[in-house]
Amino acid sequence: MSTQVSDFSEGVVPTAAEARLAQESLQHLKRALESHQAELRLCVRDDAGETIVLPIPAVRLLKDILSEMAKGNGVTLLPLQAELTTQQAADLLNVSRPYLIGLLEEKKIPYRLVGKHRRIRLEDVLAYKQRDDRERLKVLGELVAQAQELNMGY
Repeated sequence: MSTQVSDFSEGVVPTAAEARLAQESLQHLKRALESHQAELRLCVRDDAGETIVLPIPAVRLLKDILSEMAKGNGVTLLPLQAELTTQQAADLLNVSRPYLIGLLEEKKIPYRLVGKHRRIRLEDVLAYKQRDDRERLKVLGELVAQAQELNMGY
């Protein structure tokens, strides 16, 4: 069974103080990652004084989270297997819900029915977005080449 987006928190929007702390932490993590260590040990300084070992991919993800928080952006973490409603998928793609439904009906993005409701995996929405972005860049490159051939000043 797939995870629903509604099973997760709405995200974290940092305060100004948290954004500054995220920026400081980000600089430390960047330096640690640049050292190309096989693992990083983070020391939690509380009464227990525990040491936590994180896999490098988790540290890279943490770096990305801190980077967004340092900019003051809110952050939400979702597994790729999470399922979105049609409205959530449309919002992610920055398109209208009717346009998204057209994409689903044209089989450009896979989905499944839960009763009469469509559910779309986040992974599939992101894959569509990558394909669409690549196609847009290809077309843009072709237009630029045509403009240069026609001496349009670009």
